[in-house]
Amino acid sequence: MDSGLIVLAVIAVLLFLIAFKSIRIVRPYQRGVVERLGRFKATVDPGLRFIFPFIDRILMVDMREHVTDVPPQEVITSDNVVVSVDAVIYYEATDPQRLVYNVANFQLAVTKLAQTNLRNVVGDMELDSALTSRETINTKLREILDDATDKWGTRVVRVEIQRIDPPPDVVASMHHQMKAERDRRAVVTEAQGVREAAITRAEGDKQAAILEAQGQGEAIERIADAEKYRQATVAEGEASAVRQVFLAIHEGGATNDVLALKYLEALEAIADGQATKIFLPTEMSGLFGAIGGLAELLKTDDNGDSNNQERPAVEAPAPA
Repeated sequence: MDSGLIVLAVIAVLLFLIAFKSIRIVRPYQRGVVERLGRFKATVDPGLRFIFPFIDRILMVDMREHVTDVPPQEVITSDNVVVSVDAVIYYEATDPQRLVYNVANFQLAVTKLAQTNLRNVVGDMELDSALTSRETINTKLREILDDATDKWGTRVVRVEIQRIDPPPDVVASMHHQMKAERDRRAVVTEAQGVREAAITRAEGDKQAAILEAQGQGEAIERIADAEKYRQATVAEGEASAVRQVFLAIHEGGATNDVLALKYLEALEAIADGQATKIFLPTEMSGLFGAIGGLAELLKTDDNGDSNNQERPAVEAPAPA
């Protein structure tokens, strides 16, 4: 009886071991590579999988994106400057079968490949270009590594250059150059500011001069208009006076005294101080007679009406 129980227990343990060996769980981020008697059989997707124990074997491949750190490398640039370059590689598996059978140690292989191509890419560039063209280095290195690792069933997603460290003496020289460049920019900026200020002041002076000239022009124009109006008014008055005298002469209302007075006013206008020579009419006797009559008239007005005597009018002598 005890022997039977032992046999049953052994059979149960064997069945448990067979069941344990035949059941495999493939997680969502994994793929399973199934081998049967040492030969590739199939690639299985995530889920519960059954295999024949002791005959089949399943290898799990992680399909997630992985990161590999490339150790710092001493690289000589094309202008003979030694720099230390540190990079990081991001990759993911695309074909589990090739990743398992085509490369023994993918991490080591991709690290060495990245180091070699990093020297090639950075070595073809000058220091200034290498420091300012990290995106170019990343793109070139990613393309090279992606082509090389395609047969290993992986895809290089991106390559990032973490650091590019020049030697200390080169760093000091770069700092001096940067400081000199900033000083130059400061001087240029200050000069541009002074120039723009001078231009602004000149423009302001120009506008002020233009406005002043316009104001003076308007003032002169208004003065000229006023003088023109004054002269027109005076001329109109004189014309009116001449017309009235002319009408008085033709109507017989003008006497010799009035004509003599107008004659003297005309002489005053002629001899206004501007002319150096004055030509008088040849008939001086008529003029002198008119002047004598006017003087007699003025004398009579000065004496008043005290004598109450009438004086005879002085007639102008006939022309010679």
